[in-house]
Amino acid sequence: MLRETHVPIIILFIILLASSVIITAPSYAEDTSSLERAGDIVAVAIPAIAYGSTHYMNDKEGRQQFYQSFATNLAVTYAVKSTINKERPDHSDNDSFPSGHTSLAFQGASFIHKRYGLEYSIPAYVGATFVGYSRVKAEKHDVADVFAGAALGVASSMYLTKSYNDQLLLTTNLAPDYYGLSIHYQF
Repeated sequence: MLRETHVPIIILFIILLASSVIITAPSYAEDTSSLERAGDIVAVAIPAIAYGSTHYMNDKEGRQQFYQSFATNLAVTYAVKSTINKERPDHSDNDSFPSGHTSLAFQGASFIHKRYGLEYSIPAYVGATFVGYSRVKAEKHDVADVFAGAALGVASSMYLTKSYNDQLLLTTNLAPDYYGLSIHYQF
């Protein structure tokens, strides 16, 4: 796991998320644009913090993995958007499916999760969920758009990122006629 010296980045992340929510809290009921603006900020902040964590940890391998998962996520998300052409709930355009904001936020959160551990990614997942909520509340997406964006973001990081401390790797193989478990230990 991470040493205690890596805790400040998590504290910074929590402060950023809390301040984003606190700043917009009085205007939630009256003005969805403030909520939408807070979601926009958090959607960018989460992958920025995930990327920043690779510098903080001096993790060059992690940085390359972040580049790959971020670029893949972005490319797939916008390829699907241009292919599907689903109208937004507010009728502003046909780029509703999947949610790009949610996709970016969940890509950053799941990168932190896969690379550095679940305990460090919980605030990022909370923030990513807030982003999805803000997109639905602002009538830019419906719930299916947000779930699809989240799935793309999580899949890109989970597939293209390796754990920082991979010593023991367990994988399953489930097929209709075969169940398997692979165990790999790196010495």
